[in-house]
Amino acid sequence: MSVKASKVAIYAALAGNGLIALTKFFASAYTGSSAMFSEAIHSVVDTGNQILLLYGIKRSEQPADKTHPFGYGMEIYFWSFVVAILLFGLGSGISIYEGISKIQNPHPVTDPFVNYVVIGFAVFFEGIAFSVAYRELGKTKGSQGLIKAIRASKDPTIFTVLFEDFAALLGLIVAGLAIYLGDTFNLPILDGIASVIIGLILALTASILAFECKGLLCGEAANELVVYGIKQILKEESNVLHINEVLTMHLGPTDILLNISLDFEDGISSIEVEETISRMEINIKAQFPEIKRVFIEAQSWLGHRKSSKADTLINPLEN
Repeated sequence: MSVKASKVAIYAALAGNGLIALTKFFASAYTGSSAMFSEAIHSVVDTGNQILLLYGIKRSEQPADKTHPFGYGMEIYFWSFVVAILLFGLGSGISIYEGISKIQNPHPVTDPFVNYVVIGFAVFFEGIAFSVAYRELGKTKGSQGLIKAIRASKDPTIFTVLFEDFAALLGLIVAGLAIYLGDTFNLPILDGIASVIIGLILALTASILAFECKGLLCGEAANELVVYGIKQILKEESNVLHINEVLTMHLGPTDILLNISLDFEDGISSIEVEETISRMEINIKAQFPEIKRVFIEAQSWLGHRKSSKADTLINPLEN
């Protein structure tokens, strides 16, 4: 997914959350709703998260240098992980604390109608932001289901915005329902309970985001279709006798590191080996532009197996 597509989703969410936060704080102060205050905090945290994601994208676009020879692509993974931590620590923590305080000292919401209006506008803006993020994800998910597409995605900015907006919509539904039921049945404690539920929704969302970002930070392989396509290109070369190993790792959403070990035909010259390697690298990068760096090792299949066994003996617990 392109950086431009990621920014579109983030800017849409940033604009929506900024406006929504202001209206929620007004409604909370005017009506005394704990659930609405939790939603306001949620929107503030989301707004800050979008700013961090934009900062992460900017940092990840820095060119490679001596200290980071493979570039700064993983910066976006780090800042997405920070977003998950903030969502859990600030959004969830404050919402649960506010809810418990309201449960211990319940008081009725003074003007539910104001909250209904604000919730209606918030659902509208959050729905737009969610649809933008979903549309951007849909450009790359193909025939995959939504959950599978999110798990396969290497761009945390898109699924972070998607999860945040979905959690926001759920929180708004909970807040609206609690305010209505509390007013109808004269049960102000429901407002506090709703705030706790909103906090738990944020905690669950943050946990899922942290888990997904952890996998990317630890170095995830490229999509199976990409690896399959690479192997097909290698098999087309008559000078390649055996594919020993194909290793890939995402250094960023559109930055893949590729390492290949090949057994070449016996008897061919070093010039032929060099020409074959150059040709394979050109073809691979042409078909998969997200592959930025390719390292190809010439090694006999038997030598590769001995090397693999030696690694197993040296580090038996790592296999």
